[in-house]
Amino acid sequence: MIILPKALLYKYDKWLVNERIDPASHSEYKKWLRYYLDFCKKHSHPYLDSISLDLFATKLASKAQSTLQISQALNAVNLYFSMASSSATAQAPNRNHVLTSNAQTGAPTDRKSSGWGDELTKLAQEIQLRHYSPKTLSNYSSWVKKFCTFTQTKDPALLVTEDVKSFLTWLATERKVAASTQNQAFNALLFFYRHVLGKEFGKVEGVVRAKRRNYIPVVLSRPEIDTVVSKLEPPFDLVVKLLYGCGLRISECLELRVSAFNLHMGVLTIHNGKGGKDRTVPLPQSLTAQIEAQLQSVRSVLDKDLAHGHFAGTFLLNSLERKYPSAPKEFTWQWFFPAKQLTKVADKNQYRRYHLHVSHVNKAIKKAAGAAALTKRVTAHTFRHSFASHLLQANFDIRTIQQLLGHSSVQTTMIYTHTLKGTTNKEPLSPLDF
Repeated sequence: MIILPKALLYKYDKWLVNERIDPASHSEYKKWLRYYLDFCKKHSHPYLDSISLDLFATKLASKAQSTLQISQALNAVNLYFSMASSSATAQAPNRNHVLTSNAQTGAPTDRKSSGWGDELTKLAQEIQLRHYSPKTLSNYSSWVKKFCTFTQTKDPALLVTEDVKSFLTWLATERKVAASTQNQAFNALLFFYRHVLGKEFGKVEGVVRAKRRNYIPVVLSRPEIDTVVSKLEPPFDLVVKLLYGCGLRISECLELRVSAFNLHMGVLTIHNGKGGKDRTVPLPQSLTAQIEAQLQSVRSVLDKDLAHGHFAGTFLLNSLERKYPSAPKEFTWQWFFPAKQLTKVADKNQYRRYHLHVSHVNKAIKKAAGAAALTKRVTAHTFRHSFASHLLQANFDIRTIQQLLGHSSVQTTMIYTHTLKGTTNKEPLSPLDF
């Protein structure tokens, strides 16, 4: 672990005081700064660079640091950034007290960014150009940042296929990730090489592959589902009823807008599902009254928002707002499950309404499952598994179930045949005797 120069610690202390950081937290802030600079030195990352900060945050998360600790660490480093920037502006570009190499103190040496910031920006642009989901952007960016850390911030122009092979093998042998995780990393890097670096992988041979296991989904019985729902408060109970009653993914459910519901025809339309596909599913008739009540609640929330002086409407995807300028404030475009609080838009004096966050739903489901004392692990996706299994159990055609789930291939839907108790007759019998 490096030892920070006394001059740096003295100046950082003064900066913390100027920024009105609680004196009781100064030692923690200095600890995080030391960890960050040590991290940069060990992995040859550039200092005073947002990429190194992102990688540092990923490292802290991998060390099971809490969200609060990571937030404090990032704040400490950002204060260091602002201090260094202020120093560079106030005086000549002389940052020896911060970034020069010193054999006695072990202080770090300033390094120039190797260009990964530009590559990550281009990655985001290429993904947005293809209208991939924000989740895909987040996942691919995360894998590229991890790859950057693994290669010790190697110049992107010098990356070769062997770097990918080593990274994928490391994931399987050292990190012991699941096969699906390794495949996700492979796809992210394939996209990065092909569309950002303008290179082709060639044949990726000799990679140690993570072992794929046969996964059988957890399925709840109808009484178990009813018990969990009974432990949930509104609107989480309606969320779970739609997850189970319509076979929705959690993201599909929370991203429903008012216009998705056709109560007269009893149809729910899911727009921009996984893979950017749309589909329709039948609405449970038993939920009509509760859906109507939720629609009235959404209208009430909108009326209050419109009375807010700086309310700019709901969030819309892509260029919809440019095409329909009044759409963000129209009732049909509102989220069916609106967030409890308005979101302030960065750099703008306006507020918008987002939908209910997935973490709130997951916490509510976990708490309800615990209160129900179930012996099964229950997640939001468990209700989608139960939807498919119960339809299959009721002798619905598997192709019909595939369409309701939005699966591209019936092979994906076939997994639910393993969730049911076998009813095959073992005793040979002629069909004429049926």
